[in-house]
Amino acid sequence: MSEVKLPKNFESYPEMRQKSFLNMKQQKDNGAIVVGSFCSFVPVEIVRAAGALPVGLCSFTEEPIPAAEANLPRNLCPLIKSSYGAALTDTCPFFYFSDLIVGETTCDGKMKMFELLNEIKPTYVMQLPHNRSEESLLYWASEIRKFKEKLEDYFHVTITDDMIRKAIKGQNEERRAVLEFQELSKLVPAPLSGYEMGTRVDAGSFSFDQKKRIEEIKARTAEIRADWEANYKGKPDDRPRLLVTGCPNAGVRDKVIKAVEEMGADVVVFDTCSGIRNNLELVDETEADVYLALAKKYINTNCSVMSPNGGRREGISWMVDEFHVDGVIEVILQSCHTYDVEAYYIKNYVTQEKHIPYMGIETDYSMSDKGQINTRLQAFLETIDK
Repeated sequence: MSEVKLPKNFESYPEMRQKSFLNMKQQKDNGAIVVGSFCSFVPVEIVRAAGALPVGLCSFTEEPIPAAEANLPRNLCPLIKSSYGAALTDTCPFFYFSDLIVGETTCDGKMKMFELLNEIKPTYVMQLPHNRSEESLLYWASEIRKFKEKLEDYFHVTITDDMIRKAIKGQNEERRAVLEFQELSKLVPAPLSGYEMGTRVDAGSFSFDQKKRIEEIKARTAEIRADWEANYKGKPDDRPRLLVTGCPNAGVRDKVIKAVEEMGADVVVFDTCSGIRNNLELVDETEADVYLALAKKYINTNCSVMSPNGGRREGISWMVDEFHVDGVIEVILQSCHTYDVEAYYIKNYVTQEKHIPYMGIETDYSMSDKGQINTRLQAFLETIDK
């Protein structure tokens, strides 16, 4: 097995998260208001327009899960249990410093967990429609407007359309920078590891200075591209190129992403909550109705909660072609029913329409299945004709 290639100053996801705790405390000491959220459907532009800092609250470790199982069923998604457990045990500084929590009805487990979370800290839930009809679009626009009104009332601020437009421009600029970073992996051979790419993108919510984050992403993008031009351009590529799809994988990054790359493959693109799909479409800055503009962008998120969800297959098809993908791995967290059911369509589409190997992995945050996963990953790579 080979080591995953990482820059000398690379910080792991836990290291980045730990360092950001002190930054968050400094922000709070300076009077910042913080809004915590769990999902990419939440329009962060509204949070920024309110003058608040958005922060991600999803927990990706197994340590808080036993505490959560005192109130939640054991056969529930590990992300839900870990996130609730971190709040329940007061072991997540981001939750502690959040003034308001915002949830969304993306799955039944999270929706009911938010009721329990509200007993710990005020939690506002946005009612997400699960299809993309014209009626759903208008309804989602009204939910975004209600969210704006909630922040105005809760924090005693006024949010104007111009404030929202300014936040949209800033967020679009960040999306462009992150997309350029993610699209580096279109290059052959791949210029960076999927482990680094996923870690840097997932840790984005830990950077509270948006301009600084954009500058850092652009600088790293330029550094990687220059290194590829000087050292790798034109060289043969004998490593299988993989697309990883499915549930958020930060909690299993080491035992899936890092493991398969150490076996000699490259994860070149992610079709996940924090993957490339969220940055491909920008919010329309010319739309007169800012709430409709936000609704159009966010309702097009190809999460498995949407039904029907043909857009996800179309997106995967585009990624397979653009990133020269040789195989697809789908990561499904235990008891994530929407991704588990939709895996039927993804597997059939990948194998029958794109004619490349597919492997599904159902797992949780424990390391008990690491050996089994390693065996399956090795066998999967042997099916790829490279």
